[in-house]
Amino acid sequence: MSRTDERGVLVDLGQERPPLPARARNLSPIVPRASIHGRALVAVVAIMTFLASMTTGTVLLVSASAAEWQSDVASEITIQVRPQSGRDIERDTVAVTEAMRAQTGIVEVKPFTKEESGKLLEPWLGTGLSMDDLPVPRMIIARVQPGTALDLAALRARVTQVAPSASVDDHRAWIERMRSMTNATVFAGIGILALVIVATIISVSFATRGAMAANRPIVEVLHFVGAGDRYIANHFLRHFLRLGLEGGVIGGGVAMLLFGFSESIAGWFSGTPVGDQFAALLGTFSLRPSGYVVLAVQAVLIGAITAVASRQTLFATLNDVD
Repeated sequence: MSRTDERGVLVDLGQERPPLPARARNLSPIVPRASIHGRALVAVVAIMTFLASMTTGTVLLVSASAAEWQSDVASEITIQVRPQSGRDIERDTVAVTEAMRAQTGIVEVKPFTKEESGKLLEPWLGTGLSMDDLPVPRMIIARVQPGTALDLAALRARVTQVAPSASVDDHRAWIERMRSMTNATVFAGIGILALVIVATIISVSFATRGAMAANRPIVEVLHFVGAGDRYIANHFLRHFLRLGLEGGVIGGGVAMLLFGFSESIAGWFSGTPVGDQFAALLGTFSLRPSGYVVLAVQAVLIGAITAVASRQTLFATLNDVD
C-alpha cells in the first residue's frame, strides 16, 4: 500500500494499514436504510395502519355509544295512553301515573302533557299543525332502579286495569335490534382489519423480494464467505421491523391525532342535519383512554406483522438464491 507525503512523493507503506474504528466499519449496513423500496414500504404500512386505526376507533365509538343507548333504554319503560271513546284521557293518564309511582322498583315517573306529546310528532308531521283535532296519545316515561327486575306481565295487567287503552313497552325488541346492529358493526370492523392485514402482508412480501433482488450480489458474496441464512435474514429482519414500526407509528399517530381533534371538528358541524345524525350515532366522537391504548398496541402489532411476513419471505427467497 502507498500514500503521498507532503512533497507529493509516493511512499511505500508495505503491510501498514490505517486503523479504522469499529463504528466506522459498520456505518454501511448490508441493507440500505434509505432505499426506494424502504420508503414505499413505510408509506404502505402507514396507510394500512391509518385505515386499521380508523376502523378500530370507529368500532369502539359505535360500541360505546350502543352500550350507553342500551343502558339508558333498558332503564326506562314507556306507557302510552290512547284516546278511547267514553273515557277521559286526562283521568286515565293520572291513574296510570299513580299506579306506576306505587310500583316497587320505579324511581321516577314523568307524564307528558298534550303539548309535549304533540312535539314528539313534529319530526314526522312538521310544526304549526293543530293537535286539537288529532287523537294524540299521552306518553308516560318511568325510570327503573338499576338492578331491579320487574314483573312486566303483572305491571301490564295493573296498568290496563286502570286504563284499558294503555300499553306498556319495555323496549326489549329495540334493544335486540340495537345489539344485532352493534354486533354486525364489530364483525364488519374485524373483516376490514383482516383485509388490511392481508394487504400489508402482500405489500411486505413484494417489498422484501424487491430488496433481496436489489441486494442479491451482496447476499451471494455473504454466502460465498460462509454467512448462513439466519445471519443474512436477521439483518433484513431488523431492517423491515424498523420500517414496519416507523410506518405503524406514523399511521397510528395520525389516526390518534384525528380522533383527538374529532370532538372539535364535530363542533363545526353542530346544528346541521349531518352533524346531528353523526352525534346521535357516535356521541361526542371522543375515544376513551383505553381506546388510544388499543390503537397504539395495534400499530405495534402491524409493525411486528411486517417483520414476521418479511422473515417468511426472506427464507423462501434465500432458498431460491441457494
